[in-house]
Amino acid sequence: MLIRFNKPYGVLSQFTPEGRWRGLKDHIDLPGVYVAGRLDADSEGLLLLTDDGRLQAQISDPRFKMAKTYLVQVEGLVNDSALQQLAQGVMLKDGMTRPAQAREVQAPAALWPRDPPIRVRQNLPTSWLELVIQEGRNRQVRRMTAAVGLPTLRLIRTGIGPCTLADLPPGEWRTMEPTF
Repeated sequence: MLIRFNKPYGVLSQFTPEGRWRGLKDHIDLPGVYVAGRLDADSEGLLLLTDDGRLQAQISDPRFKMAKTYLVQVEGLVNDSALQQLAQGVMLKDGMTRPAQAREVQAPAALWPRDPPIRVRQNLPTSWLELVIQEGRNRQVRRMTAAVGLPTLRLIRTGIGPCTLADLPPGEWRTMEPTF
């Protein structure tokens, strides 16, 4: 079984809550399923769960290089220099990242509001980019955008390999057939 879940802001990628963060048990009450990969509590979007250990490894193990797609709202204006740096790989404290696919996109028209809303500075514009990476270091996307001068304000994972959020509302989940 494979489950697509649209993880809301403030929910951990584990069933047990911790501190101020809620757990998956508030949304998914199925025994025997486990998270395949992680998504920080302050990030939103696609999280996959499965009851198949082989499938879990295929999704989450970096050796399989499964692409992960993110929509990122950043502080500042996306520019060609930042996109080029992201596409070539960015030096982080734990080493160079693999090259990413990066492009500026328009603000998503049908995006749900985040609760709580992002912080907004009146004198600084925001913009959006789509970033596709094939690794999954701790807080990697946030660190990559910060390294190119575009701090992340909102991070939404929209795809893992061939799986997408499609029209899945926040806090909802659906089963699907694995296509990989």
